[in-house]
Amino acid sequence: MNIFKGAFTALITPMNADGTVDYEGFRSNVKFQLEQGIDGLVPLGTTAETPTLDEKPGSEEDKIIEIVFDEVRKFEKTSGKKIPVIIGAGSNNTKDAVAYVDRAKKAGADAALVVTPYYNKPSKEGIYQHFAAVSKVGIPIIVYNIAGRTGLNIPTDLLVRIAELPNIAGVKEASGSVAQMMEVIGQIKNKKPDFAVLSGDDGLTLPLMAAGGDGIISVASNMIPKLMHDLAQACLDNDYAKAREIHYRLAPFFKAEFCDGNPSSIKYAMNFKGMPAGALRLPLVEVTDAAKKTIEAAIKECNL
Repeated sequence: MNIFKGAFTALITPMNADGTVDYEGFRSNVKFQLEQGIDGLVPLGTTAETPTLDEKPGSEEDKIIEIVFDEVRKFEKTSGKKIPVIIGAGSNNTKDAVAYVDRAKKAGADAALVVTPYYNKPSKEGIYQHFAAVSKVGIPIIVYNIAGRTGLNIPTDLLVRIAELPNIAGVKEASGSVAQMMEVIGQIKNKKPDFAVLSGDDGLTLPLMAAGGDGIISVASNMIPKLMHDLAQACLDNDYAKAREIHYRLAPFFKAEFCDGNPSSIKYAMNFKGMPAGALRLPLVEVTDAAKKTIEAAIKECNL
């Protein structure tokens, strides 16, 4: 059964002014997500500034995982609702990726999000063998295809092959190509209905789900989880009139939330709204004054 449906938040990591992790702010954000009806959570992804987080035992990353599961389990116990957790587990070193996936498994995650190996620029066979290695850990794997960050697109013929590996549960499709997303649905999901196809771009949630996709791993939902849940749920309910209404209301914000990078832009938006977000770690820096005006104008236009 495919449990990866709806809106999942790619959680930011709030920082204090001195650059340390704001754990209480993070806990507050997780509680907010759950109270607002989010369908699932994705800690330690790109939006979390994971490349800059300490990963040694008992580290920042371990504490973030601990907080997520602490709050999710309390919520599940009182609400009776299952909240899937997908832990980011990507690396361009296959050995490290396997270790991160194993950590996700031991933590009790429902899946691990594994990005295409970046910088190394492996061949198609190298990409396949990377996913073959992580698939052996024994936890569902969500393939993360984002050529804009990795320099490599996973073409559909290669994803078809990867999808035949054990434990490959779905894909976060951030190629930016609706045509490619539809190929993935047509060539994989239509033959394997439990294979989850999730958008990696808030602005493409509506077209992807209208084409038969399952949901969104969202950046915008850090600030507006209820609206992103409602958008995804309307699509799942085939209420496309409602889905279009929400989509077009949020379209300016979908554009603004990446106007000066991610998570720089969404963190500024959250800070502007008084939510825990705080500072960034180098090499990321605060958005420009022009971007601040763009983000503030979008928030006002979208009535957020």
